Amino acid sequence: MLVTKLKDSKFLLEEAYDLCQEGEYTLALEYYNLILFKDPKNLMALIDKGVTLQNLGKYRQAIKCYNEALSLDPTNKTILLVNKGSALHSIAKYQDAIDCYDMALTTDSKYAMAIAYKGLALGELGLLKQAIKCFNDALRIDKKYDIALNNKAIALQLLKANDKPKPKLQKP
Repeated sequence: MLVTKLKDSKFLLEEAYDLCQEGEYTLALEYYNLILFKDPKNLMALIDKGVTLQNLGKYRQAIKCYNEALSLDPTNKTILLVNKGSALHSIAKYQDAIDCYDMALTTDSKYAMAIAYKGLALGELGLLKQAIKCFNDALRIDKKYDIALNNKAIALQLLKANDKPKPKLQKP
């Protein structure tokens, strides 16, 4: 019975998902690899493997999974581009991340997560006014979106600190 279940991709996906919920990412990754060994085009396994790799801090490998999933099924483009952008952000490729968020927003211009994440990347580049605009746009869509709320407050503080006159050194 167990051998039969291990051959069933749906069962393996459910098990891998449960392992991720328990924080057992490395073991879950083995399940995704098993599924993909049997069916290299299993979209759910590719996407979930990418998320799992991201949770393990293996961002470049996660990006490869997202790229492969995008090539197999562009109908999931929006969330895959946001996931890919998030992974790119994590390796300090902020402009590439922004490009992903912009592509996602061409499909769904009201996707608050993509807008807020774009704001995060803009903030990393020091473009605080643009970041605040993104956070405001995300909050117009979802008034309680905590990522946008919290980071807008931080960006406003940083902007205020940057606007303070700098003390000048005195000549002796």
